[in-house]
Amino acid sequence: MMNRRQLLAAGATSAAGFAALAAMPAWAQSRTLRIVVGYPAGGPTDALARIAARILGDSLGVAAIVENQPGGLASIAAKTVMRAEPDGMTLMLCTSQSQATNAVLFKGAGYDPLKDFTMVSGLADVQQALVVRKDLPVKNVQELIAYAKANPGKLNYASTGSGAGAHLAMELLKLKAGIDLVHIPFKGGAQMTQEIVAGRIDATFATVPSVLGQIKAGTMNALAIASDKPSPQLPAVPLLKTQGVAGCEADSWLGLVGPANMPRATVAQYEKIIDQAFAKPDVREAVLSAGMVINLRDSAAFRSYIASEIAKWGEVTRAANIKLDT
Repeated sequence: MMNRRQLLAAGATSAAGFAALAAMPAWAQSRTLRIVVGYPAGGPTDALARIAARILGDSLGVAAIVENQPGGLASIAAKTVMRAEPDGMTLMLCTSQSQATNAVLFKGAGYDPLKDFTMVSGLADVQQALVVRKDLPVKNVQELIAYAKANPGKLNYASTGSGAGAHLAMELLKLKAGIDLVHIPFKGGAQMTQEIVAGRIDATFATVPSVLGQIKAGTMNALAIASDKPSPQLPAVPLLKTQGVAGCEADSWLGLVGPANMPRATVAQYEKIIDQAFAKPDVREAVLSAGMVINLRDSAAFRSYIASEIAKWGEVTRAANIKLDT
């Protein structure tokens, strides 16, 4: 997802935060901005958190660190932020999993994604591509739908487990298009990709960065992008909605949230900083290089969007009777 130079730069951001903290006088050390991430270091979520930490830390004149707390489908990190002081100095780089699908799939998460948090800003999306094995005799979405209807229950699709993004996206497409494909869950994205390349899996939804190399190499075919916007990495691949299938957008999204009851003035200050920074070419390039597409939403719009996502995926999980593996 990130090359060596980008990883070094991301690591340097965190190291600089710790160095700045050590150099600050005692009275200022409590003014350390902490961005908690529910996933291990090195992935796109972590990369975006480090970009946000650098931007906010520099603008506020405080040390800024990224704290990785993986596990529990990001619920560990979410509960850490939920319990923090609402002074704006502890934020979470949230995802569609932590703030939306956990609400409908993970009843033991231990938090309410709307009531227990202040929405600060939506930041970016990770787009999903509908891909098929290279020898499947279809060239577009309508041909895939026709082929599936002519061969009910004979096509399969992969995901990285029940409730994963690929699982939910394909079940949404099945509902909208009236087709039947058999779900084959895997334990990781690498294995899932290998099986498609090998021709043992017919189709899946996958994040664009995770399959970009295979698509460009011709070892699998991309039929559509499940987003409102074209993919910067795959501009020639049409959107699902332009191929007669509306309402199947399935972007994974990321943003910043804090504990409930953060001061409105603090949120407004952060919104202004983010809007100005994310308009800069170097920031936009850093986000794109990490495999994401900038999609800013202010606090109110982000809250409304999260509520709509919870409702949307709740409907899909109920209709498809999706349950978590764990």
